[in-house]
Amino acid sequence: MRKELNAAAVRKFAANNIVPIIFIVLCAVCIPIAGYSGTYLVDQIITRIVRNSFLVLSLLIPIMAGMGLNFGMTLGAMAGQIGIIFITAWNVVSIPGLLLAAIIATPIAVLLGWFCGKMLNMARGREMITSYMISFFMNGVYQLVVLYGMGPVIPLSSDQVILPRGYGVRNTIDLLNVRKSIDNFWSIKLFADENGAGGITIPFLTIILIALLCIVIIWFRKTKIGQDMRAVGQDMEVAREAGIKVERTRILAIVISTVFAAYGMIIYLSNMGTLNTYNSHSQIGMFSIAALLVGGASVSKASIKNVFLGIILFHLMFILTPQAGKNLIGQAQIGEFFRVFVSYGVITLALVLYEIRTRREKAESARNLALSQEATA
Repeated sequence: MRKELNAAAVRKFAANNIVPIIFIVLCAVCIPIAGYSGTYLVDQIITRIVRNSFLVLSLLIPIMAGMGLNFGMTLGAMAGQIGIIFITAWNVVSIPGLLLAAIIATPIAVLLGWFCGKMLNMARGREMITSYMISFFMNGVYQLVVLYGMGPVIPLSSDQVILPRGYGVRNTIDLLNVRKSIDNFWSIKLFADENGAGGITIPFLTIILIALLCIVIIWFRKTKIGQDMRAVGQDMEVAREAGIKVERTRILAIVISTVFAAYGMIIYLSNMGTLNTYNSHSQIGMFSIAALLVGGASVSKASIKNVFLGIILFHLMFILTPQAGKNLIGQAQIGEFFRVFVSYGVITLALVLYEIRTRREKAESARNLALSQEATA
């Protein structure tokens, strides 16, 4: 009997964590093929964690409110990029520049989040596909603003930002003024050689900022608004009958997520050191959501541990696949193709598994209800 229970528990655990298990196996296979040293992999993983954590953490609040995976976080990324464009044009450097970029991005992100939340309230039950379409629509607006609005309408005259024709932002902007400003402000290097090369860099200030956001999220869940969001996520009608303003609560969840995504994009770009004006934001939502799902999250449930496990596994795969492809068949490009395949494939797999699990739970609930009614009769 005990063996049967243990086997059932193992099967349930495997079914609920199939995506992270697949990635752990893939990473275990690719590590020896790629041939990277442990020091290099640890350094790269730390870099990816500090670069992407804010973006992935921004997805947790809408999931708590029952709105699923917020593909509309791309709107926050656009707001962050606009802030970066302004501080680069004004030549504001280092951490003050990043703070100013966050100040500029905040009202834009709030406005875009409010717009997205209003739209999602009109599409209850179809939030994910709607937020995906909204991100496409707002991408067109963003392209119009940066390609034709900046220069003649929005006065910017920096040669570093504006094209020689006098309007429109350059395709690529070098962010030397703010590159790794947060990471290098307070960091240490371990296991470096005599020349200071290699080793593992630990950026303490960025890690502290990420830890503070995690603490804020944990605290927020315990507040009245956080409890309201959880109630809305469980059952909107019951929450409405309890006096909770459902629509306003859902909008607030999207606004908070969009603002966090804007801050996350600023941290991401400062770490990268380069802004691809027209493409940097386009894949951010997809990669962040894929990383969260790789960590074992679902459409209806996600936690901070899912965020960090997902970033580690997802980006470890990104690091390993090009070199593994090169060592295995002589072409690194196969690893690049595999990255895109994995990104979209893991989202598809997670959504399919979620739907299967939901239908199974509904069928089991209906079966239990029928049995209880028979017993009563």
